Amino acid sequence: MVIVGGSRWDEEACQRLMRYAEANALPVGCAFRRQDLFDNRHPNYAGDVGIGIRPALARLVREADVLLVIGERLGEMTTSGYTLLECPTPRQQLIHVHPGAEELGRVFQAAVPVCATPGAFLEALEPLPALPSARWRGACAAAHDGHEAWREPRKVPGAVDLWTIVRWLDERLPDDAILTNGAGNYATWLHRLYRYRRLRTQLAPYAGAMGYGVPSAVAAKIVHPERLVVSWNGDGCFQMNGQEIATAAQYGAAVVFIVIDNAMYGTIRMHQERTYPGRVSGTDIVNPDFAALARAYGALGETVESTDQFAPAFERAIDSRRPALLHVKIDPQALTMNASLDDIRAAAQRR
Repeated sequence: MVIVGGSRWDEEACQRLMRYAEANALPVGCAFRRQDLFDNRHPNYAGDVGIGIRPALARLVREADVLLVIGERLGEMTTSGYTLLECPTPRQQLIHVHPGAEELGRVFQAAVPVCATPGAFLEALEPLPALPSARWRGACAAAHDGHEAWREPRKVPGAVDLWTIVRWLDERLPDDAILTNGAGNYATWLHRLYRYRRLRTQLAPYAGAMGYGVPSAVAAKIVHPERLVVSWNGDGCFQMNGQEIATAAQYGAAVVFIVIDNAMYGTIRMHQERTYPGRVSGTDIVNPDFAALARAYGALGETVESTDQFAPAFERAIDSRRPALLHVKIDPQALTMNASLDDIRAAAQRR
C-alpha cells in the first residue's frame, strides 16, 4: 500500500504517482488533510488515513506486507495515535520517503529510508519494471469500493442532513474548487464525503487549530480570484476568526462561507459525553445570527434550516459575486457522522 502526504508536491509529481499506482495496481491512501494529492474518484484511491479512518482501511494499512510512504512524516494523526505501525520497527516492510533526513527513523525504523522530495523519488521510480500486481489487484479494487461504500448516506437527526449537503457539493463544485476548514467534528463531513480531485484544493490545519477556515479562504480567493472558494466552518470555529469577512468584503473576495451551527463546541462535547456522560461543562455556545452578521459586513447572508434550502441558497451565494455566508442550523443531536449525542451518552453510561 502507498500513503502520501507532506509537502514539496507539484502537479508533475501527482501525475507520476497516479501513473505508478495504475501500472502496479497499488491502493493509495492520503494522509491527514492531504487528500488533494490523489484524485479521490480514481479507482486506486483507498481513502484518507487520518482521524476517523475507515476500519477496513486501517486493517489494510496494518496488514500490508510493504508500506510505501511518500512525503508524510507519519505523525499522530496519520498513524491513529501510533497504532497502525509497530514502534520502533513496523511489522510492514516500510519504505519511508521524506525530504527531511531528520524525520527518517525519528519514530519508525524503515526497512528502506529514502531522503528525497516526492517528485525526485517518483521520477526515479517510474522507469523501474512493473511489480507482480496480479496478486493484489483485487485488493486494490476492493479498497476503492470500500471507500465509496463508506460515503453512503446514513440517517441523522434533524431537518438538515449534512450527508446530503456535502454529497451535493461533491457533485456541484468544479474540480479546481478550493475548500477550506478549521478543526472540529463538522470537518469530518468534508473529509469523508467530499472527493478532492486536484492538488491544492484542500486547505486545513494539520495541527488541529480552530479558526483556520475563514482567513485561509480569503487568502485563497485573493490569490485565485477565478476559482470557486468554499469556507466550511463550525460555529465555534467560525467565531475564532469570523471577523475576517471584513477583509473579504474590503477586497471583493467572493468566498462562500458556510457556518454549521449546533450551538456547541461539538468535538469537546463529544469527548465529555464519552468520558463523563451527562456532565456538560463549558461547551454550550450562545451564537449570533450569523446571516445578519454577514450582512452587517456587506456580504450576502442567508439562513438554512432544512436540507432542501441549501442548494438554492448556495447558487444565490455564487450568483451574488460577493462574499456570502450560509448559516446552516443543524440539530445538536447530529453530533457525529455515526452516532447521535444521546447514542454517545448512552454508550458511555453502559460501560
